[in-house]
Amino acid sequence: MLCAAEPGIVDRLLLLSYPLHPPQRPEELRTGHFPRLQTPAMFVHGTRDGFGSIDEMIAALKLIPAQTELLPIDSAGHELLTKRNRDEMPGAAASAFRAFAMEHA
Repeated sequence: MLCAAEPGIVDRLLLLSYPLHPPQRPEELRTGHFPRLQTPAMFVHGTRDGFGSIDEMIAALKLIPAQTELLPIDSAGHELLTKRNRDEMPGAAASAFRAFAMEHA
């Protein structure tokens, strides 16, 4: 929200498990500031996140006029880390964000 209100405060955003809406209340979207966001943003989101499905995230990111990217994390919920991905997910997310930041420099 701060970046939407103050464009240029940061160069890029990395959002981990953005809470698109409260669980089981998809009508309460937290996207009112998205149309004002001018900062390139990468979202890392679990495919089983109760705060928003991947399809809901894809639709919401279309509201943002800046460059966006979505990195879905298979079988992860809001916490992102699972027993199966805890060793590789943090590094993969960091690597993907570095690549995103370089693309949109």
